[in-house]
Amino acid sequence: MSDKNEGYKVITDNRQARYLYEILETYEVGIQLTGTEVKSIRAGRVNLQDGYALIRNGEVWLINAHISPYTASGQYFNHEPRRTRKLLLHRQEIRKLIGKVEQQGLTLIPLKMYFKRGWVKVSIGLCKGKKLHDKREDLKRRQDQRDIQRAMKNY
Repeated sequence: MSDKNEGYKVITDNRQARYLYEILETYEVGIQLTGTEVKSIRAGRVNLQDGYALIRNGEVWLINAHISPYTASGQYFNHEPRRTRKLLLHRQEIRKLIGKVEQQGLTLIPLKMYFKRGWVKVSIGLCKGKKLHDKREDLKRRQDQRDIQRAMKNY
């Protein structure tokens, strides 16, 4: 294999998810795509902001993630930007997720999309929604860390 395929190249990162949700566990999953979707992803035209994952009939689906249509292909051969895409996990992992999502009321949120050895992978997080006071606490903690770093630098 060449060095180019060995790499790990991040395409998009859902930074807002880390602010809105408390991430309990992360999973690396594959995703079922069409050819024009892969070309758009290589161009970096992906938005995971509104995306989430659902478990239906023992399969995991990525919903509402936006992959822009590939501009170089014609309008007839292109894909639907917000179509539902199948996520590829092992059966044991799906069973484990079903238990946690249904019993504990957690949600699956896409955190990151990246290339790993030439394959498109999605990092999904098992998340719990943050309350307003938790968000404020995180912002305060981050601001305090910045102030400490600034003081150490000037010292």
